[in-house]
Amino acid sequence: MHALLQNIGTFVLTAIFISMVPGQGMAMVLRQALISGPRAARLSVLGNSTGLVIWTIASAVGLSAIFQASPIAFEILKWAGVAYLVFIAIQTLWSLRSSSHRFDFETGEIQTSSQAFRVGFLTNITNAKAMVFALAFLPQYVPADFNLTLGVMIFGAIWTAISMSWYMTIVAGVNKAKAWLQTPRIRRGLTAISGVGILILAVGLVIAPTK
Repeated sequence: MHALLQNIGTFVLTAIFISMVPGQGMAMVLRQALISGPRAARLSVLGNSTGLVIWTIASAVGLSAIFQASPIAFEILKWAGVAYLVFIAIQTLWSLRSSSHRFDFETGEIQTSSQAFRVGFLTNITNAKAMVFALAFLPQYVPADFNLTLGVMIFGAIWTAISMSWYMTIVAGVNKAKAWLQTPRIRRGLTAISGVGILILAVGLVIAPTK
């Protein structure tokens, strides 16, 4: 137990760093907050966190062994992530065709609760980086004398809590800056940056090694 507590301290720092480094999760949250509003963004964060829980469970039950035995399965998920990122990027950039009033918070892109949740969930569940972190790194923090399945679940819960807290903070910050962000030129500029940024993430997922 003492070794587990020591590892938790180290893991917390790692999880904070992983959560704060810009990636497709952060790009998705910013995109949702800017275009669809804080409520949709919070639901997307919840969907994203659900994805983390699923990756944690997958790691705990040994899905990593499946990917080691079948690299094709890993590649399928990776390219599904690329395709989804490209779709979101095109959708975001396409919204720039609209007139400026479409970029106000009150009249932004309308999403149902299930749609907003699904955006966050799909962003995470097709995120090869999240998959690799869950399957390859979570088990490494579990001490040899501790139950591996239970240990992975503990570290996964910590990771999920940290990620959710960070993204909710981002959503709150965007909401606080509402007056500034309602300026049509600012909104259009940030939306364009968000769309291009997501597209760059898709390219990075293609060229960067993930195994």
